[in-house]
Amino acid sequence: MRINIGDIVEHSIAVQATINNSEIDQLFKDNYRTHGIIIIENKKPLGMVTRTDFYQKLGSMYGYNLYINRPVSLLMKEEILCFDYQTSITEVSEKAMDRSSNALYDDIVVTKEGQLFGSVSIRSLLMTLASVQSQIASSLNPLTKLPGNRMINDHLKELLSHEKFAVLYVDLDQFKAYNDVYGFSAGDKVIQETASILQANAVKNHGFVGHVGGDDFVVLLYSWDFEIICEQIIANFDQSILSFYKEEHREQGYVKTENRKGEIEEIPLVSISIAVVTNRFRPFDSVDGIVNYAAKIKKECKTHRCSCFISNQFVTC
Repeated sequence: MRINIGDIVEHSIAVQATINNSEIDQLFKDNYRTHGIIIIENKKPLGMVTRTDFYQKLGSMYGYNLYINRPVSLLMKEEILCFDYQTSITEVSEKAMDRSSNALYDDIVVTKEGQLFGSVSIRSLLMTLASVQSQIASSLNPLTKLPGNRMINDHLKELLSHEKFAVLYVDLDQFKAYNDVYGFSAGDKVIQETASILQANAVKNHGFVGHVGGDDFVVLLYSWDFEIICEQIIANFDQSILSFYKEEHREQGYVKTENRKGEIEEIPLVSISIAVVTNRFRPFDSVDGIVNYAAKIKKECKTHRCSCFISNQFVTC
């Protein structure tokens, strides 16, 4: 979930640098909730005069007589925190909290195409950030702490605007048999390990990982370079999954459990399938189009009794 600083911008009072401090004094008195007044020239922000700083200087010895009838430029802060309206509130908050203590609670100045767009108070910024973080936390899968369906859908919609992308739909084969033999607690650990493997490989390639639910995951890449990533995921998984089995099962390469017909069957060890959808050979204009195409590829993946990935009818085991 991304919110830009421009999405929460507030009306700001802006004046020219030549205005007298007596007028600034009146503006603060008339607008008692205003913490800062922005100084502009040709609609571009030059600085800011804050209520606290303004009255501290006027209240100093000889301050009132020295400043009250002189230009506000003498009292304004030239070092202000200024961001384009499309900057994320996460980036803004990090830099805002990194300021010195005497500027920590100054308003954030927001511009659009270089001109003043408005301002945002620290209170508004932090309240919005807390709300966003709360919503993000509620959208995470409780087992893996990866983004869930709502965030996955948001990222898929955003992905459609990219020139190049690859969507990896990942799930585990023979996972039900593993749960039947080893129990759900052990199965949860396999899910967590799978999430770690996907996350480690996605981070290296600036990708996004989401947990659809159960043993289903999604990896979004912003390029067509998915082959090496898929191969690495499979290699990591095939090596790691062995540690989740007893030695006898590792040696024989299967477990014995009931199949869906109630018959005892030799079920292979858990493997991982990756159905890959890219816009390299065909465009997509909707998330549903990607999902439906992936479903077809996923069926093909399931016919192979090994860890594999398939894209455009190309299979690698």
